[in-house]
Amino acid sequence: MGAVTAHGDDVDEMYEKLCRGESAIATIDKWDTGEIGTKFAGEIKAFDCGDYMNKKMARRVDPYIAYMIVAAKRALESAKVNWNDESGEHYVDKALSGCLIGSAMGGMQTFATATENLVTQGHRKMNPFCIPFAITNMGSALTAMDIGFMGPNYSIASACATGNFCILNSIMHIQNGEANLMLAGASDAAVIPIGMAGFSAAKALSTRNDDPAAASRPWDANRDGFVMGEGAGVLVLESLESALARGAPIVAEVLGGFATCDAHHMTEPRPDGVGVNFAIDKALEMTGVKAEDVNYINAHATSTPAGDMAELRVLQKKFKASGAKINSTKSLIGHLLGAASAVEAVVCIKAITSGEVHPNKNLETPDEGVDTSMLVGTTREKLDVKVALSNSFGFGGHNSAVLFAPYKPKRS
Repeated sequence: MGAVTAHGDDVDEMYEKLCRGESAIATIDKWDTGEIGTKFAGEIKAFDCGDYMNKKMARRVDPYIAYMIVAAKRALESAKVNWNDESGEHYVDKALSGCLIGSAMGGMQTFATATENLVTQGHRKMNPFCIPFAITNMGSALTAMDIGFMGPNYSIASACATGNFCILNSIMHIQNGEANLMLAGASDAAVIPIGMAGFSAAKALSTRNDDPAAASRPWDANRDGFVMGEGAGVLVLESLESALARGAPIVAEVLGGFATCDAHHMTEPRPDGVGVNFAIDKALEMTGVKAEDVNYINAHATSTPAGDMAELRVLQKKFKASGAKINSTKSLIGHLLGAASAVEAVVCIKAITSGEVHPNKNLETPDEGVDTSMLVGTTREKLDVKVALSNSFGFGGHNSAVLFAPYKPKRS
């Protein structure tokens, strides 16, 4: 697993900060927010590609690409994948290794800079890389070029559900025998003027400028919108046969999942939660998992007035009997858009391997209908995760549900 967030680029350190309840949400200090209504985010304050990228390339590419490549290489390292030495241990067949790492927004900074240059300096001053570094597939493509993976390679853009969609499609490539190993996840870097101004204009963002760390408050009666975050999350998904053959450190099993569409509204979820319920039901059906076996849920829970309760009502009805515990990673690092579900997949797996789930931040006045007994409290909690459910939904009515479980070696 690999992740780049406002809590750094080390998965273990990130998860420990989450479990301590540390908020990474603060006032934006990389640029002047001016008259934009929201002046804070889960901004990555300091980022260094280190040796993971060529220095010249690191300076040129859009931040979403840099975050992606670092997260991908971190994931490969943690999975002990050798992609350089054909005669060495843990070498993988590059023809059967692919990349499906998407982005909801692509290279927004690259495109915004190009537009400004066109307007102020004319077309002759345009950066020749502005189109390649702006399109959503280029991050996955450059990752494959860097590593040499020649298997399935493309990107998916399904708004804030992008990461889960990439995970689900990667599973299919492995199950179909088209790949032994897939890098799956997503990356986004929209904490920039056009990103913040655009979501602010849509009245989607919290405006709690006087207390940024208290702004993301899923299920709280006083929530007023989501908090923008940025970063990347990448998983190494591998067939069991391939992983065992090379002695890979298997940390969990992705059981599968499902995706549906609300067919309702561009930005608002269905109040009745039918699309969400459908996605979860089909995910359970296709994986053979019973609802009572799911005891940890990483909810989509963005801290929006409309979205939080529509999802929670479904979860409370379906999983109350199982004693499932629910939390929202977005309460601590913000909403990473397409990368949110990719990072939250990492969080689910860390919950499985650590036996701990992180707290919910800022739930002070539970909204009407919230069953707080199902929510993780204000401090970390011990939990022996049987099956973890990761929900992620996006503008356009995209719903996704992915199930993870501890890896249990089969006894011969």
